[in-house]
Amino acid sequence: MGILSGNPKDEPMHYGEIFSVWETSMLAKGMVSCYEAYLNHAGDKDLKKILHDLLDQAKLEIKECDELLTDNGIPPAPGLPERPPVKLEDIPAGARFTDPEIAAKIAADTSLGLVSCSQIMGQSIREDIGALFAKYHLAKTAQGVRILQMNKEKGWLIPPPLQIKRPD
Repeated sequence: MGILSGNPKDEPMHYGEIFSVWETSMLAKGMVSCYEAYLNHAGDKDLKKILHDLLDQAKLEIKECDELLTDNGIPPAPGLPERPPVKLEDIPAGARFTDPEIAAKIAADTSLGLVSCSQIMGQSIREDIGALFAKYHLAKTAQGVRILQMNKEKGWLIPPPLQIKRPD
């Protein structure tokens, strides 16, 4: 098989893999910045717990993707400055994100992350990269279930039109 045989970590990354790993790192860095701000706005303890878990996952993805890029001689995307903590009461009501708004946004982000991971898994020819994004996909699936359950329990979920009466 030549260049694509043996240890996958010794195989070159193709341009799609490079861009996808780089983009994942960049988006995760933006997510950390955004979710740190959401933590300042959030009041619900369950929402804060999920935000902390999402931050931990994003930081793991940054670490692993940046390592992969660096090991292959590619400079990772630059990081963003850490946000300082702010008291919820110090944020004016008109400028504050509400808990249901934050929950809807993290649900959408998680859903888009699943699609992205699936796409990267499908384009990867290096097994280690495909497996890395399968791991991220699994984590995002579990997070998505938790977010959906929280949104339902708190009454924050706005469902699309439901088919109540079925045609005969």
